[in-house]
Amino acid sequence: MEWDSLAQMASEATQQGISLGRLMYQAEAEDNEGDLTSTYERMSRNWQVMKAAVSEAVNYPLPSRSGMIGGDGKRLLDYVEQGPTLSGHVLGAVGRALSVAELNAAMGLIVAAPTAGSAGILPGVLTMLAEEADRSEEEIVLSLFCAAAVGIVIAQKASLSGAEGGCQAECGSAAAMAAAAAVELAGGTPAQVLEAVAISLKNNLGLVCDPVAGLVEVPCAKRNALGAANALVAADLALAGIKSVIPADEVIEAMGEIGRAMPVSLRETSQGGLAQTPTGRELAAKILNSL
Repeated sequence: MEWDSLAQMASEATQQGISLGRLMYQAEAEDNEGDLTSTYERMSRNWQVMKAAVSEAVNYPLPSRSGMIGGDGKRLLDYVEQGPTLSGHVLGAVGRALSVAELNAAMGLIVAAPTAGSAGILPGVLTMLAEEADRSEEEIVLSLFCAAAVGIVIAQKASLSGAEGGCQAECGSAAAMAAAAAVELAGGTPAQVLEAVAISLKNNLGLVCDPVAGLVEVPCAKRNALGAANALVAADLALAGIKSVIPADEVIEAMGEIGRAMPVSLRETSQGGLAQTPTGRELAAKILNSL
């Protein structure tokens, strides 16, 4: 990439009069010898896998390998069908995100977006918006390129790894990517995309990675669920014209600093946090003894 910040990308997109997603799509195609068709098709395949994962996870929920999770996404979506809820349509994305996270724990096929531990957030948000807002495949694919642009900058400036930066780097990054994609789908400007990224990500700063028994199940699946809600709220705030006082690139840099400052016990080692609660230790011992 010729850019090293989201601000540079947004400025270029604005100058060209195109969306951030289309800018990223064109840049990726240039890296692929100018082949727009194959570049589009590769991202489209990701979208097809995401849709299939949501469908399988919702319609045929399975327990995780450990038995700690499974079926909660379907349970939530059934609850939504029963009538008005406190959280409204947001739960459509939340239920899907939770379902895909459960599918990952059951060894199903997912897209690591940007990681397996955060794989439910983007498909949860995008499948809900595709259905409720009646978006075309091309619009969805371009929104995925927008999300990818955000993920690339986060990877460069901070980290996408829970082992390196805590869950802020996984579910936090995924929520920021989904917020960006949602703004793109809604026809927001590149500047609004950056505001959504900043708002979403700064509300996940400091989120630790503390998987019970070292498995990507608890609390990971429910963090996917809340990540989807975070993304949609951040997108709506940005579309309403609300701005983050701290720019997106600086929020990303702060996330990197926070991740490096985290103790090792809170970075995917299961040596702290929820993994070391009495129940967490009891579950870990039970699961390890059953292997």
